[in-house]
Amino acid sequence: MPTCAPLALVDAPADAPSRPDSTSPSDVPKPPDAPAARLDVAADLLALLRDVTTEPRPDTQLEALTLAVAADLPVLLWGEPGIGKTAALTQLAAALDLPLTTVIASVHEPSDFSGLPVLGDDPATQGVPMAPPDWAVRLVRAGRGLLFLDELSTAPPAVQAALLRLVLERRIGALRLPPGVRIVVAANPRSSAADGWELSPPLANRFVHLQWAHDHDVVVRGLGGTWPRATLPRLDPARLPEAVDFARRAVCGLLAARPTLVHRLPSGETRRGGAWPSPRSWEMTLHLIAFATAAGSSRDVLSLLVRGAVGDGPGLELLAGLDRMDLPDPEDLLADPAGAELPQRGDLRQAALDAVVAAVRSRPDRSRWDAAWALLVRAVETGAPDLVVVPATTLAALRQDDWDVPPSIESLAGAVALSHRADRAAARTKQRDAGTAKATR
Repeated sequence: MPTCAPLALVDAPADAPSRPDSTSPSDVPKPPDAPAARLDVAADLLALLRDVTTEPRPDTQLEALTLAVAADLPVLLWGEPGIGKTAALTQLAAALDLPLTTVIASVHEPSDFSGLPVLGDDPATQGVPMAPPDWAVRLVRAGRGLLFLDELSTAPPAVQAALLRLVLERRIGALRLPPGVRIVVAANPRSSAADGWELSPPLANRFVHLQWAHDHDVVVRGLGGTWPRATLPRLDPARLPEAVDFARRAVCGLLAARPTLVHRLPSGETRRGGAWPSPRSWEMTLHLIAFATAAGSSRDVLSLLVRGAVGDGPGLELLAGLDRMDLPDPEDLLADPAGAELPQRGDLRQAALDAVVAAVRSRPDRSRWDAAWALLVRAVETGAPDLVVVPATTLAALRQDDWDVPPSIESLAGAVALSHRADRAAARTKQRDAGTAKATR
């Protein structure tokens, strides 16, 4: 029975064109109309479209993200689909020179994060080790990287539970991620997620939650080829001890005055899946304040981070406490009212003047009373006069019978009277509008 020769031994036809052995099919010129040639041109066009650059540009949410990553805190980006969360993480990894590892959480099983059991030679004596996934092994070998867990809100509760140890202890099976690995997660709101789930409270409380929104100007300029550049914050080495002390005083001062804020689990399921106060999230807040202080970050950046760690209500209370920490000492103001530097912001100036009046009330003295009036005069000369009305009224009520009225009060009389007239005019206008609305019914 005849047998077929192997393919490698079949001779080519005599009339077949010869080709040198060193020439590969890709070296042969392609006809201009060949499909492969058209794909080469398409590839060139795609390369031009991907050729973009970056520029230093103020971007509050990108700066907040970069600062949290520098603080080695897990970050959760909330945003609608297509808002640019994945693109921001890709650009962040490139800017920080960190290899990016993307894992779609919703398409994995719980064992992919807790580890798969692998039987050894003698499980009774050696136990059953939990084998980690390949991407975790690559991160450990690299020693550094940015782990991006995408679509967290579409991961079922069992997968979310398996992620608890990864996010908090940085362990996957038998492996522990090295300190050089940062963790960032992205999620869509349940209303816009495919088969979305609310985050479990234990998992949600492990993240700094940042609401990711698009900026019209950034998108337009980015589509034109220039995106904002993510840069690590420059921490001032000389301010590190001061930053830690400031952060500790801010957090401990608030919690000492408001003990109910130490741990407050929200009642609603949706709010439990976001930022809320606990000892764990307050510790993250302390780290964020220290990093933001050492980096000289703006109040807007700090606001995003603090509210993203403990929620809007406690976060705003903490920010108000930070403002009060920056207020001048009322005793320093009373010691030199002529050279006093009052805050420029109206609410802070009002708080400083109220603190001065409170200091006089706690230790009433003729010289301190006169100094407070001199300070109110300086406040009128350097700011809005209506801010002195309440402090002046309260200070006047502290006068004792043997205290003469200081001449400086005369310069305040006009401002106080003008404020009272404005209040009466506003009341009359409100009453007239109410009467007009009643008559037209």
